[in-house]
Amino acid sequence: MNVVASTVSLHVDDVAASSRFFTTHLGFREIEVVDDFTWLGRDDSAPDILLQPRDLELPSQPPCGHGSAHVIVSFTVTGIAGEHERLRREGANITLSLRQERWGEWLLRLTDPNGVVVQLVEWVPPAGA
Repeated sequence: MNVVASTVSLHVDDVAASSRFFTTHLGFREIEVVDDFTWLGRDDSAPDILLQPRDLELPSQPPCGHGSAHVIVSFTVTGIAGEHERLRREGANITLSLRQERWGEWLLRLTDPNGVVVQLVEWVPPAGA
């Protein structure tokens, strides 16, 4: 198998609000906007984001023991400290402030108006590693 592109499909209550979040704070641009979806993209290696209205006929939670009810969209970035400051200045909803894990990864989390959690990470080897 050779994966040549990737897309994350997110089903949300307010497509326009999520689109504003991704375009304002995360550098995505709207590629196509139609009644059934909004397609977002970037010029780097980030996957495309497909925003669709939540299907009210589907359960919002999977049956107990089947699948995962929580999804985190994670992007590995460079310059995470500067991104944290920029996002803070822009008033982005930072739900986990910048911190370093003991294994060396720096991370922060944002949450969009629909509850989509976006995690930004940067690998910085711990001192002496």
